[in-house]
Amino acid sequence: MGKQYTELTGNLTAFIARQKMFFVGTAAADGRVNVSPKGMDTLRVLTANRAVWLNLTGSGNETAAHLRELSRITLMFCAFEGDPLILRVYGQARALHPRDAEWASLHALFPNFNGARQIIDVAIELVQTSCGFGVPFLDFKAQREQLTQWAEKKGANGIRQYWEDKNQLSLDGKPTEILLP
Repeated sequence: MGKQYTELTGNLTAFIARQKMFFVGTAAADGRVNVSPKGMDTLRVLTANRAVWLNLTGSGNETAAHLRELSRITLMFCAFEGDPLILRVYGQARALHPRDAEWASLHALFPNFNGARQIIDVAIELVQTSCGFGVPFLDFKAQREQLTQWAEKKGANGIRQYWEDKNQLSLDGKPTEILLP
């Protein structure tokens, strides 16, 4: 059944690399808890205690707003094929923006997606596995292309305008700092 670790093992890192999607959970001190599914080629494990994921433009920007207040984060991976497993990675995180010094070196780890708005840098504190016996088998068909097509069509100026219109505040009115003067 479940086990706890202080860091990712080689087997768990390999498991993460095989996953087509993962889930991100964050919360501020008050307001809504946010859980978001993530896909595409947007996660990298850098060390046994550090992972980064490229946050692409979406309809909301809850993670960035939450991390400004409370840096706690949970990443969850589920085996939808093969042996059952649920892997949760708990840690502290920060949002890096294209204006930040570390952006260029970390962004170089990912494909060049239009609309990349933040890199979430996760300091891993606890890793927990559980059985996953209740997770169904699902067949992966393909990654969706709509997000990348939408971002390409918008272009850099359109994305910036979208951030201004829709990504500056969380659902609870908390600032995301996506655009600073």
